Amino acid sequence: MKNKAVGIIGFGNMGSSIAQGLKSGYSLFVFDQNKNKTKGVQGIKISESLSDLAIQADILLLAVKPQDFDGVLTELKDKTAGKLIISIAAGITTSYIEKLLPQARVIRAMPNIGVKIGQSVTCLCAGALATGDDLALARDLFSCLGEVREISEGMMNESTAISGSGPGYIFEYFDSEGISDNAITENVKENIISRLAQAAEGVGFNKNEAMFLAVSTTNSSLALIKKTDLTPSELRRQIVSKGGTTEAGLEVIRRGGSWVDAARAAVA
Repeated sequence: MKNKAVGIIGFGNMGSSIAQGLKSGYSLFVFDQNKNKTKGVQGIKISESLSDLAIQADILLLAVKPQDFDGVLTELKDKTAGKLIISIAAGITTSYIEKLLPQARVIRAMPNIGVKIGQSVTCLCAGALATGDDLALARDLFSCLGEVREISEGMMNESTAISGSGPGYIFEYFDSEGISDNAITENVKENIISRLAQAAEGVGFNKNEAMFLAVSTTNSSLALIKKTDLTPSELRRQIVSKGGTTEAGLEVIRRGGSWVDAARAAVA
């Protein structure tokens, strides 16, 4: 399956991190409206336009902000025959994409910031026309970036609130408590896992799924703190978008709310 060419649309934090994680195993093309973002990039082919990328790639991975989505889909409308579309946009359903791209085979994925160090937690679900082979292909692709879990689309917003926004709650906790990377004890880790598992159950995951998401999200977040030169507050800033899910959760925590309340606000 690695003979498939992957085209990444959007080269921001997530798009560029995914590209770095995939470039050794896949033929990779990227396009970003802002040419400065792709300037001087090594080991990845840069497409001159969205149309060029749609011709060059078999798999189109949409890594643009939700507010830029409609424009991209409109431009792709007649260029997706035979292509697999993978979207990592929070809150945008497969049926919404299928409406704008009729006949498209769509997979929705939610990786998290752990993708920066190859320890992402990615939840996947398939759209109406996506096949078992499409799902297997997406699983292979995201397995290069960390752990993968297939879930129902009805729980994708909930997974975003836990594995996507959960690192933000963790980085906020480290920042507010003044915990340094050399003070990450087993007790600290167990406390975080327990709070995140409760949050996951609070938004509807069963015990097994909640524990998987809590453990894998905690492990990837703590690894980021240890392996990067970034402080918890700098890492948190990388995943907080204005009006986004993590911001909604953090506002609740800063008002004294629990992580369960934070996760529910992120889902909402």
